[in-house]
Amino acid sequence: MNEKAMYFEDYQLGDERVTNARTITETDIVLHAGQTGDFFPHHMDAEFCKTISFGQRIAHGTLTFSIGVGLTASFVNPVAFSYGYDHLRFIRPVFIGDTIHSKVTIADKKTSEKHPEKGIVTEHLEVINQRGETVLVADHLLMCQKRSA
Repeated sequence: MNEKAMYFEDYQLGDERVTNARTITETDIVLHAGQTGDFFPHHMDAEFCKTISFGQRIAHGTLTFSIGVGLTASFVNPVAFSYGYDHLRFIRPVFIGDTIHSKVTIADKKTSEKHPEKGIVTEHLEVINQRGETVLVADHLLMCQKRSA
């Protein structure tokens, strides 16, 4: 992993990056269910899912989120850390065999009210399937050291 420092001033509104892709497997769903305790039939019961509108098992929204965010972790920034996520929405279902990638766009920057030596960068996250459909959106808040501090 690259450990180049990116300070608050280095982030530019509108900058984008696109990640590599990853295919969602049945194993991903089973492992996620075991880790979270979410064995809801929409994820685990193929026969039940034949009776609902999706017609097949769907990945947990939290699994899609975890993988989508994990795909964005391409470097360690020693002067920044995750401050949380806002506006998380599951737009479309993700199925076994779907391949997803993430797109991150710098959407906002502001000085932290509590810590004026730092700024908060908002990275708008879109997780996109192999058909080009957005399946998840969220805003990642990144707390960054200012170079001038």
